[in-house]
Amino acid sequence: MRLKYSWVLAFMLAGCQLNQPPSSTDTTPETNQPPEKSTVSEVVKPSKPEPSKVAEQPIPVPKVITPQEQDDVWQRIAMQLEMSIPKHKKVDYYRTWYLKHPGHLKTVSERAKPFLYLITERIEARGLPLELALLPIVESSFDPFAYSHGSASGLWQFVSATGKMYGLDQSYWYDGRRDVLAATDAALDFLTDLNERFDGNWHHAIAAYNSGGGRVSSAIRKNRKAGKAIDFFSLDLPKETSSYVPKLLALADIVKNQKKYGIDIPLIANEPVLVSVDPKEQLDLAIAAQYAGIETKTLQGYNPAYNQWSTAPEGPHQLLIPVESQARFMTELEANRGKGVKLVRYKVKSGDAISLLAKRFNTTSELIRKANGLSNNTIQAGKYLLIPNSVQSDSDYALTANNRLEKTQTQARGEIKLSHVVKSGDSLWSIAKANKVSHQSLAKWNGMGPKDTLRIGQKLVIWKKSTDGAVIRTVFYKVRSGDTISHIASKFKVKGNDIVQWNSLHNQKYLKPGQQLKLYVDVTKVSV
Repeated sequence: MRLKYSWVLAFMLAGCQLNQPPSSTDTTPETNQPPEKSTVSEVVKPSKPEPSKVAEQPIPVPKVITPQEQDDVWQRIAMQLEMSIPKHKKVDYYRTWYLKHPGHLKTVSERAKPFLYLITERIEARGLPLELALLPIVESSFDPFAYSHGSASGLWQFVSATGKMYGLDQSYWYDGRRDVLAATDAALDFLTDLNERFDGNWHHAIAAYNSGGGRVSSAIRKNRKAGKAIDFFSLDLPKETSSYVPKLLALADIVKNQKKYGIDIPLIANEPVLVSVDPKEQLDLAIAAQYAGIETKTLQGYNPAYNQWSTAPEGPHQLLIPVESQARFMTELEANRGKGVKLVRYKVKSGDAISLLAKRFNTTSELIRKANGLSNNTIQAGKYLLIPNSVQSDSDYALTANNRLEKTQTQARGEIKLSHVVKSGDSLWSIAKANKVSHQSLAKWNGMGPKDTLRIGQKLVIWKKSTDGAVIRTVFYKVRSGDTISHIASKFKVKGNDIVQWNSLHNQKYLKPGQQLKLYVDVTKVSV
């Protein structure tokens, strides 16, 4: 029994020693005990966190940049292009053409810079396909002054009748087909109507925008009757229309995949460049440009709808001006309210007529009557009229209809330039035939379409080459005392009107001795 208790006591004492913390002086472990883990190893290899703690830590999510937040309007459009690009030879052809002509897209981008943001905003607001923002490239290469062979005008190429149908006024002063904002709204209205007509098929709607809804509907009926497919590429459409949709799809593919195709379309900042202001009164464009602090030609470029030197008397008066000019423009406008158009005080002479005065002062009879409170065209010699007139010379309004036409007509197209004043019974075809030129060329030389009608008194230019044995040479003739235009014309076997045209003598009553004239002379017919 004593032996048993001694074993128990020994076991308990040993257990007490094992449970005691080590002494601060006992740093060397027993040789028969395993070494303790060092503190350093615990820092380097921390214990693995529990799975629940890992899940609680936030995972950073990259910010998604929306189309509207892009730096480039082209990229904003690219992100929203949704039409599928079919594998078709015409799409391939036009894609290849655009890729081989990168300069064309650079030109387009430069022209589109003031307007593309505004157009994109309007398309997005309606929830329409962003492919429509590329239509002005196909239609007009983004030239707001574009005028086609079919007498269509502006970025969206409206013909007169369709433009009027969609609210685009066309007058002496203003052509709404060239008003960027008004024409964009009209085009989107038209395209929306066409899309509804063709049950949501945008290929059919866009084709109809080019050639008319009736023609596309007829092609669809024809295919259905023959048991053929009615997708766009299966329809029998005019050559121009059958290329129209492929051009747009090829452009969309390139805009969406610039890196893939190795092309760089110049960036257009994704921010408004222009803002629309309504001065609520007629403004001379030169005065409006002064208010905005920009050049007259620049203002005209932003507002191509105005044909003359000012906004329309009865409106519209809206102007697109640079965003940064808005505050200055409005301040100047209010400080000069009512002074936006110059009025010339004119004393009526014997033989004057309102229509003649309107032509002389580049205005309209209606505006003269309104400025003077007249109910008819009766005027009296010796009385005074107030005639609205431009503050600068006509040449300073570089983009008015008259100046654009003059620039077109003076562009050399042959060896000799002739002039023709339209008479009763004349047509482009008859004039062209008489002068042995094509009526399409004649129209182009005069800023017209082949189907445009002529008006009596209208002046046309005709460019010709040396034909029928003629040898045309440019002759510079110095005017002598007693010379007249008719005398010089007779001497050189040319027309007096041509001498006037060649030398811009319309406003010059008399020739001056020593004055030099340029003549295009058939040297085989004269002996000087």
